[in-house]
Amino acid sequence: MWLCVAVFLLWTRSGGCSEMANTSDLIEYTAADFYEKLYSGKMMFIYFEGQVSPSISLFLVELVRSAEALQDYGVLVGKVNCNKEPVSKYCTEDRILLTAFLFRSGKELLSFDLDTVFDVNAIVSEVLFAILRDEVRYVHTDADLLAMEKTARGKKDIVLGYVSSLGTQEHRSIMETAYVYGSKYQFILITGGPVLKHLGVNKSSPSSQVWFLHCRVHKGFMNPPTPERCPLTRMRKPLSVLSLHSFLQLMEAPLVSEVNEDPSQVQPPQFPYQQTPQVFLFSRRETEHLDRDTAVTLAWRLRGLALLFLVHRDSPGVQTPEDYNAAYRLPEKGSEVKYLTLHSLEDLLELFTNPDTEEEEQELQGMEEEDDEEDEEEEDTIFGQLDDEVAASVYQDRGNLLDMDLFTPLNTDNFHETVAQSGLTVALFYLKWDAVSMAFLTSFAEVAERLEDTGVDDVQMSAVDCGEWTDLCAAQSGSSRPLPFQPITTFPAVLLFRPEELAQHYRGMLGSEALQRFIMLSRQSSPVHLSTEAEVTSFLEEELSGYTPEKVLALFQIHTHAGVSMFVEAAKSLRGELLTGLLTDGLAEKWASDHAADLPVVLVFPSWRTHTHPSVLPLSSTTEDLIMHINTALLHPLPELMVENLPNFLSLGKALLLLFVGEEEDEIGQRQNKALVEELRRVVQLGGGKMERFLPCWIHLGRTPAGIPVLGSYLGGLPPLPALVLTHLPSGGEIYQYPPRSPIVALSVLQWLQRIEDGNESPAGMLGEQSWPPVAKFYDFLTVMDKNDPDSARQQQPKEAVDQEQNEGEKEEKEEVNVGDGVVEKQTDFYSSSSPPDPKPNPHSEL
Repeated sequence: MWLCVAVFLLWTRSGGCSEMANTSDLIEYTAADFYEKLYSGKMMFIYFEGQVSPSISLFLVELVRSAEALQDYGVLVGKVNCNKEPVSKYCTEDRILLTAFLFRSGKELLSFDLDTVFDVNAIVSEVLFAILRDEVRYVHTDADLLAMEKTARGKKDIVLGYVSSLGTQEHRSIMETAYVYGSKYQFILITGGPVLKHLGVNKSSPSSQVWFLHCRVHKGFMNPPTPERCPLTRMRKPLSVLSLHSFLQLMEAPLVSEVNEDPSQVQPPQFPYQQTPQVFLFSRRETEHLDRDTAVTLAWRLRGLALLFLVHRDSPGVQTPEDYNAAYRLPEKGSEVKYLTLHSLEDLLELFTNPDTEEEEQELQGMEEEDDEEDEEEEDTIFGQLDDEVAASVYQDRGNLLDMDLFTPLNTDNFHETVAQSGLTVALFYLKWDAVSMAFLTSFAEVAERLEDTGVDDVQMSAVDCGEWTDLCAAQSGSSRPLPFQPITTFPAVLLFRPEELAQHYRGMLGSEALQRFIMLSRQSSPVHLSTEAEVTSFLEEELSGYTPEKVLALFQIHTHAGVSMFVEAAKSLRGELLTGLLTDGLAEKWASDHAADLPVVLVFPSWRTHTHPSVLPLSSTTEDLIMHINTALLHPLPELMVENLPNFLSLGKALLLLFVGEEEDEIGQRQNKALVEELRRVVQLGGGKMERFLPCWIHLGRTPAGIPVLGSYLGGLPPLPALVLTHLPSGGEIYQYPPRSPIVALSVLQWLQRIEDGNESPAGMLGEQSWPPVAKFYDFLTVMDKNDPDSARQQQPKEAVDQEQNEGEKEEKEEVNVGDGVVEKQTDFYSSSSPPDPKPNPHSEL
């Protein structure tokens, strides 16, 4: 087995064995280090290195990868080079060379043959299995399982995992989950045997599976008859840490929920059940008992597949016609509810147990698909798997033709005339073969339609197909009248044109809401010249389509002041992002006096603060400084991070003290989340000047679901909420997690931050370097070009790789092409000897 793994890894990685062995230098301990750490009280996974063979070299590579993974669990990973500093007992026997050891409290706990810890998954799973040997049980027979069910009944639910072999990714996923949930559930592991017969699994089945055994006592009508065995639910998704976490969350959901309103009025599934379908059964007062029994029976059969609701039809809020007795809502359909008339529960079960069967879907949804449409859907699915989400979405929507009449096509001939006829022309520069351009073209059309519907007639929406009008996009006018913009080099691009002015670039989000807001703000004068008290009040209270924009008001004693021109220049740069106003003479003196300021002064009114308490800024020396100070004053001191505002806060370069809170299910949840944010505010107040280097902030995972994969990426899995992490440290990529089972209290958080500063806290993860590889191998066009030009590729190859190829005669080498500063550099897929290796090939992704 080891030889097969060695051959496979050698084939997939370029570079010689001597290079791979060098990676273990990152975790090498001296004999003194070994003895010092041995009695530190921490777990240690150590290999004592002697002569390095090809297979040993591969093991050392995997040992490095496991070091960061196991540090999350408080386990030190390292090696001792017996050729440099022999350690008595462990550097004297030949068998030691094929064995790794686990130490705890100064004693050897277990030893592992290298055949059993052949890669990072095997190392992590075996070490955690050893640590959790009292929490994770191993059963062989059905009698053993029955005995454990009887022991757990009324106390704990059981998570039973089956893996075809130990040391796999699935084994690791179970062990990592058990490390987090071991105190809540009883974990059991099996690799085969008679237990599978009870579970209804074929012994020859290679797929790993997980079952949840409901052994705790359930209350009320939700308790099914279980005379001897605990009812079980099988996880139907492929086994991974994230899928297992989601599955356990779903097992905590109520078996049946009762509602007194129409299904369409029931909220779609909230976090953490947002990807779970909802099923509704209707009940009457006369048959309430029977309806509940039916609901419980169906709920147990749908456990893990859908959330079940019992709708009391006699309630005033239920207006569903009598013809329907059931309904369902699928997460991918948003808030759409489908109503059914069922004659058997089996009809409803078929929808979720066999969702891909065409005939069943037609029967339940009343949809008739033609054969050619089926082929089209299959083609869409394949395309979505091959390419990124944007390209897949564009491909799937290729049949939905846009109304191109909503905007004016621009070309070289009509550009100047079109811009001169409108006070504001918004132009989209796009390429038809660029997926992002085509996706944004849809948003652009939505904005054009909204402006037309709301009667906005002073904005000309237009578009330029840069694949057709290359001269216009390259800013080559072809006439004596120059174009008011530089060549377009990135697509899509949106420029705003006004007669006799240079173009203004839109640099916001590529979405309809952000673009529309930018256009509406750009329609206003910048700055607005104010002369009366009523005009100032109207300016400060102005809203745009229900949105309260940020506002900046500059006060000058006279309109000829030298700083006026600087503020006007800054206002033009900020046009579209906020509203700016200019106030002079006696009224300016009054407003300055009201805010205890001396003229000239700039008042900044963030949208999150009332207009009676603005930020007061002195006039800066340059336009750039003034813009920077205005943007800083607009930032919330304790912001809620969202996709839209994240870049602004990351640009500050501060470490993020980031609080993740979940979706509130009721008023109590709302109060709890509000209290958590207030406690974070107390951290800022009590910390004083020490908190200047941090940016306390929070993410509401209900409003910003993109934070869910971010949190999972930070910590290698989704922890219990709320979760507090420290990340984006200017000094490095470490991620620290506040103890998950400790209450978030201001003083405790400050003490935790101090321990991190003193170096007494271990990181929970690492931020990954930004990497944008091709979405699929056949999209790696640069590599293809290099392979088609071997002489050019060889010239750009690192000297070490060329020498190695000449000396060892290697014929195959996996390559990747990195582009930076205009230089194409070819490197080996693993690492070159001129640069240190990456100890974590699959790091956590950045926010």
